[in-house]
Amino acid sequence: MRSFDYTSATTLDDVISTLGQTGNGLTRPLAGGTDLLTLMKADIVQPARLIDIKRVPELASGIAASGDGITLGALTTLTEIETSALLQERAPVLTQAAALAATPQLRNMATIAGNLLQRPRCWYYRDEHFQCWLKGGDTCHARDGENQQHAIYRADVSPCVAVHPSDLASALVALDAEVRVRGQGGERTLPLTEFFAPPTDDRRMENVLGDDEIVVSIRIPDADNTRSTYLKAMDRKTWAFALVGVAAVVRQAGGQIEDARIVLSGVAPTPWRVRAAKQALIGSTGDASAIDRAVEAAVAEAQPLEHNGYKLALAKSLIGNALRAVTGDG
Repeated sequence: MRSFDYTSATTLDDVISTLGQTGNGLTRPLAGGTDLLTLMKADIVQPARLIDIKRVPELASGIAASGDGITLGALTTLTEIETSALLQERAPVLTQAAALAATPQLRNMATIAGNLLQRPRCWYYRDEHFQCWLKGGDTCHARDGENQQHAIYRADVSPCVAVHPSDLASALVALDAEVRVRGQGGERTLPLTEFFAPPTDDRRMENVLGDDEIVVSIRIPDADNTRSTYLKAMDRKTWAFALVGVAAVVRQAGGQIEDARIVLSGVAPTPWRVRAAKQALIGSTGDASAIDRAVEAAVAEAQPLEHNGYKLALAKSLIGNALRAVTGDG
């Protein structure tokens, strides 16, 4: 690990001012550090300064209900999310995703903001011997290399075919959550569907957060009359990143489905919302034939790479199981 300066902030203004002094990501906020420190040890990122944000009141952990939803402070840990009675009642998809995300020790440390911002686990990106495209190189080695765990959706939107590693990101997208960020240019609130974006030549990141911006909180709108779940397939029994994950949120009234949101993990550079599946379900009773149509619609646009075609079968099985769980069919 390279040497770096360390400072601690006590106000959000201190954080934003410090982040804006160096630019180009040379100053990084430090909270749980479960991903950042790993990247630093592997020399993938080389910040000149770390700023400890754990004592900033405006970012404090907490899960609070309001008249129009639930707000999570940026420093809320995955353990707090997993064990929240409020979220277990009103957004079980999120508590289930948190429970499957990592080891208990990591869940105690990892924050929700850090989880959303974590970088891909692609072995080419994480290997110091490869200067892959995502690290500033010219080539995505996974496209024609070892791509068993890489994207099966829209490989044409970005040179990079690494997948977004967060389980909670997909759950929050399925809940129509939004993120509040603040920087030197002021504060803005973005739907998570706009916050996450495939890397481009000008922005080799999986989100649109600026170098001088920081996530302040996440808000989940009211999810009345919905049922939700998160299912995940891994290459070992527990505590691994998703080969495929499915977040499903369904609202029914009068025996018919009024709204359905299905978001996949482990299959694209960002959480992947399969809107075609929603259209197959709206107006149906969630019967077996409607679920079968939704499953086929969900994978119709998939474009597997040479070594990850198995993800199609996993996705179809998990989507079907998730929809049966939230519609009560089967």
